Amino acid sequence: MEAAAGVAANLAHLGLPRSGSRIAAYLPMDCELDPAPVVAAARLRGNEVYAPAVTSYQGRRMRFTHLPPGAGLRRNRWGIDEPEGIGINGRWLDLVLVPCVAFDETGQRLGLGAGFYDRHFAFLRHRREWRRPRLLGLAYDCQRVAGIEVRSWDVQLWGVVTERGIYGHAARIARGATTEDSW
Repeated sequence: MEAAAGVAANLAHLGLPRSGSRIAAYLPMDCELDPAPVVAAARLRGNEVYAPAVTSYQGRRMRFTHLPPGAGLRRNRWGIDEPEGIGINGRWLDLVLVPCVAFDETGQRLGLGAGFYDRHFAFLRHRREWRRPRLLGLAYDCQRVAGIEVRSWDVQLWGVVTERGIYGHAARIARGATTEDSW
């Protein structure tokens, strides 16, 4: 949980999560970094929190379902906890926290390989400027690799935050190297 607290502190350095936002956080499995400290901070700021839920295994589709404190969860066929209820499309979120298996300094991510996030957020590949939602990977710094081969279907993250640093476009914001609004 110490690493997760470090990630939350680095997110706070970016001014995230901003008050009144709709954010999505994954429910961790196996050795994924637990976003619980970020979720707790988001709730204190009055944010609506959502979590992904699979809607089609064959089509590799998901939606984001509201995740109030103490929400009922069910395990999906892969053993991943999901909230119950009707979901919304990720287009309506401001910030999406994404788990990473590996990442590089540019913000390119390697996931578990099913492509749920890439399919759901494919519309972001066609935008020239970063707009909502911002996809932000959460990972342990030891998951950083020299480079990840980019595939045509990959949706690049706005950044990746670890317990030790901030990478990708978000790193330029953190360093003040750009005049673009951080949010």
